[in-house]
Amino acid sequence: MNSRFVTTMLLGVAFTAVLSRNASAQLPNGYGQAISVETARKLAATAAAEGKKNGWNVAVAIVDTAGDLVFFERMDNTQAASSIVAQEKARTAARFKRPTKAFEDAIAGGRQAILGLPGVTPLEGGLPLVIEGKIVGAIGVSGATSPQDGVCAQAAADTLGKQPTPPAPAAPPAPATPKPPVKK
Repeated sequence: MNSRFVTTMLLGVAFTAVLSRNASAQLPNGYGQAISVETARKLAATAAAEGKKNGWNVAVAIVDTAGDLVFFERMDNTQAASSIVAQEKARTAARFKRPTKAFEDAIAGGRQAILGLPGVTPLEGGLPLVIEGKIVGAIGVSGATSPQDGVCAQAAADTLGKQPTPPAPAAPPAPATPKPPVKK
């Protein structure tokens, strides 16, 4: 076999193993009909109100199941970069079906390979939004600290009813046992 092919295959297997040891597995919920603009507007208002109540200037993005923007709001005096970060947190949560904090925790736990995943924003503040058991989109909040962004996002998500908790992480795979060399 070509050594480049073997290397590519080994990297693929290693990358799969890294993903299986992620801090939190994706939500088991399937995707439903995309969130409506009116619901998105209400969620953004709730997240912004939570920020205002606590003295945090935040940007709030609501995306549909594909990660495309449905509604966006940025409070006055919010740093400009938060507009993009909020949208990316929401996209990450929608496309990977898990809170962005799962990626932040994985990196904090030493899983640096997460940084190689395309489209991942590994900062707390992005949450999938679930209505009647289906993921309908996601919310992303940015502008304060990541935990504070998470508080704002959770306040909005909670208005939809009880949100699912991601399943516990899978146990890491057992290390491969080397086979003894064959004697001739």
